[in-house]
Amino acid sequence: MALQDNGTRERNPHLMENLMGYIDTRIDIIRLEIQEKLKTTFVSAIHAVLLGFIAFMVVIFLSIFLGLLLNHLLDSSFWGFGIVALFYIILLAILVVGLDKKVFQGVADKAFDNTIYKSDKREKHI
Repeated sequence: MALQDNGTRERNPHLMENLMGYIDTRIDIIRLEIQEKLKTTFVSAIHAVLLGFIAFMVVIFLSIFLGLLLNHLLDSSFWGFGIVALFYIILLAILVVGLDKKVFQGVADKAFDNTIYKSDKREKHI
């Protein structure tokens, strides 16, 4: 029995070292995954902000162009801008009154459905 206890005691330090090494490695992998997801999120956010800014500028200048065009066609200095403003007021009223948040919730549910499990590389073996 003394030999078995001796052998078990010799294996336990290696087992503990391997276990601690495994835990350290898992922590490093989790940190790297979080860092990669943060980097991807940052790049996506910058991309979305730039696209939003450019889309905003297009809408502004297109609205100014349409207002000036309608002013020219109506031979007026203000009716064109009034018509464009009325269009945006009607659009705002439709969004405020006509659309419920459930529509946007449904879009968000479809866009983000199970994204955690789809992006988890450890779950690919199923």
